[in-house]
Amino acid sequence: KKRVKMKQYVVTRPLYSEDAFADEHEKIHRHHKTLRHHVKQYFTCDLKRAKNAALSLLPFIGWMRIYQLKEWLLSDIVSGVSTGLVAVLQGLAYSLLASLPPWYGLFTAFFPVIVYFFLGTSRHISVGAFPVLSLMVGAVVTRLVPDEGPPVNITGFEGLTIDEQRVMVAASVTFLMGIMQLAMGLLQVGFIVMYLSDTLVSGFTTAAAVHILVSQLKFVLGLVVPGLSGPLSIVYTLEKIFVQIEKTNVCDLVTSILIMVVVFIVKEINDRYKAKLPVPIPIEVIMTVIACGVSYAFNFRVNYKVDVVGRIPVGYESPMGPNMQIFGQTAVEAFPMAIVGFAVAFSVAKVYSVKHDYIIDGNQELIAFGASNIIGAAFKSFAASTALSRSAVQESTGGKTQIAGLLSALIVMVVTLAIGFLLEPLPKSVLGAVVIVNLKGMLMQIREVPYLWRRDRPDCVVWVVTCLASILLGLDLGLAVGLGIELLTVVFRAQFPRCSVLANITGTDIYKDRKDYMSIYEPEGVKIFRIPSPIFFANIDFFRGKLVEAVGFNPLRVLRKRNKALRTIRKLLKKGELQMTSKGLLLISSGPIEESEDESNMEELDQPTDFKDLPVQVNWNSELPANIHVPRVDVHSLILDFSAVSFLDISALKGLKAALKELIRVEVEVYIVACDAYILKKLHSCMFFDDEVKSSMFFLTLHDAMLHILEKHPVDSENTKVCEKVSEPETKF
Repeated sequence: KKRVKMKQYVVTRPLYSEDAFADEHEKIHRHHKTLRHHVKQYFTCDLKRAKNAALSLLPFIGWMRIYQLKEWLLSDIVSGVSTGLVAVLQGLAYSLLASLPPWYGLFTAFFPVIVYFFLGTSRHISVGAFPVLSLMVGAVVTRLVPDEGPPVNITGFEGLTIDEQRVMVAASVTFLMGIMQLAMGLLQVGFIVMYLSDTLVSGFTTAAAVHILVSQLKFVLGLVVPGLSGPLSIVYTLEKIFVQIEKTNVCDLVTSILIMVVVFIVKEINDRYKAKLPVPIPIEVIMTVIACGVSYAFNFRVNYKVDVVGRIPVGYESPMGPNMQIFGQTAVEAFPMAIVGFAVAFSVAKVYSVKHDYIIDGNQELIAFGASNIIGAAFKSFAASTALSRSAVQESTGGKTQIAGLLSALIVMVVTLAIGFLLEPLPKSVLGAVVIVNLKGMLMQIREVPYLWRRDRPDCVVWVVTCLASILLGLDLGLAVGLGIELLTVVFRAQFPRCSVLANITGTDIYKDRKDYMSIYEPEGVKIFRIPSPIFFANIDFFRGKLVEAVGFNPLRVLRKRNKALRTIRKLLKKGELQMTSKGLLLISSGPIEESEDESNMEELDQPTDFKDLPVQVNWNSELPANIHVPRVDVHSLILDFSAVSFLDISALKGLKAALKELIRVEVEVYIVACDAYILKKLHSCMFFDDEVKSSMFFLTLHDAMLHILEKHPVDSENTKVCEKVSEPETKF
């Protein structure tokens, strides 16, 4: 085989410890701002900051200034009309998930969109009802106002119908959700979405899709099933469905199956030929119009006992304030709703911002959705986020800005004010079928499980546990369980990192795990230990255990054995049973001598070995008199690779110092390499160094430390294979 010629480089420089490098290279003194300075700067206002704040709070000003009327307007109009038609249909369908009359979905497709137009930073997402959020709202609604039995005792329910009570609950929990989102945005905590990993969101939305599927079965089958919430509600719902399965309305079932088959096939065609189609075929809208016409022509409601949308009131209802008593009843559910709504919307917005090269602001998005939900709730809409399919329609049909969203809201307004009556004959089974067929994307996420199992099992556990917990316990508790499992995996990864012993790759200045390579060089008596994670209170004991395992002995045990041996030697010398000769210490007693068992002062055994009062310094690796046995220490130098250590806490500092002292006291030279400057500064400020643990043990690179060791402990040059080109001539090895 033809060998590819590798590029080479040669470096000649001094051998640097951290102290030597600091002496030779003067650092720039940087003045760090104090907390007082940051607070003062935050509250200082000038013209530039006021202008930036206005542009930040009202992002539409920024893109309106660069709006290209001729190039973008037509695309936005086409996109707005297409998205508006889909928004009408999804608004009606997702209202059923929220256990509300269908027309309230039209309010959710109007008011939040108008507010987001002014405050949102994404130009492409379609704001409105999102099935997962709608289902979470529905769980709260059915808990406080169940289908069977009296509602929860709440002031303000008196004199209201069951639908009006449910609207009050949905609006109030949406208002509270908006307050939480707005507060998080004002407090600049948009980063909270980072704690919801893609794996967790995937498992959660898959479980939500299962809940949505089950919740729509009653419409598809034409059955009367009360809405349930809480742990195992999905099991009880399925039980109630199968108990009365023989009462299935055949007309509803046939209509739903027909709708699902046609919509599924056309959606597949849209996906396959999306490059050739100018706009996706709006098959849901087409089938809805056909279903409305057929239902009206054959009078499905009377002749076949089909449950239809029914009367849709013309116009908007007067605004309503939230019920404070409901706030107290729904606060636990409102918080996960606020997080999920923002997380989904932000993730979709991020995809489109990257695709179209503009910036979105997470904190401003929180403010936008918070204000949208607060104002929308005042006008009796329910929780708004963004639906993936609706946003895809808005972007794929050529939408350039939120002008398209504004136009989609106008389409919804036209339906609400003028032509809503045309949708009155629409069977609810059609809406259920449309919801189910749009679950394909979320349900197919289950295909991620085999991939995760092969590639990252902790992530696979997060996905499976989140999904199962959300299915069985409900979406709110399931999300909490999933988040807990996710944080546990992070803790375990950091608490039990994969430490390794490194060796030199022959002929280079590169060091790798000695288990992974054949051509390696390990100088006798030298160990290189790599820690691939931060060291903190939870993993310091694990780190020390792995360090003992790597060097092959317990330094504290060795130190205690040596000090006990010294006690024995001193006693023998004092009794005259041990004498100093030209060959060293010689035992002259013929009786059996036992090792000292004096444990009166255990603290002395942990102190450095003290050879005062002895005529000679003991070589611990040689044969000792009086049958004294001390474990051999074959390691003279230990290098700790800190290149992957990002921080140390106080507990870790204490544990690390204790470990270093134990090694130093058994005559092992310890070197720490590639330590972050921040950590080194912290060590100095925390009084880490003393007479035993010195700053001279820190070296700039691993190879610098190795060269230094080989200068102090020369090895047979014939067996040395480390690259000579990277070191100075006098330190070649």
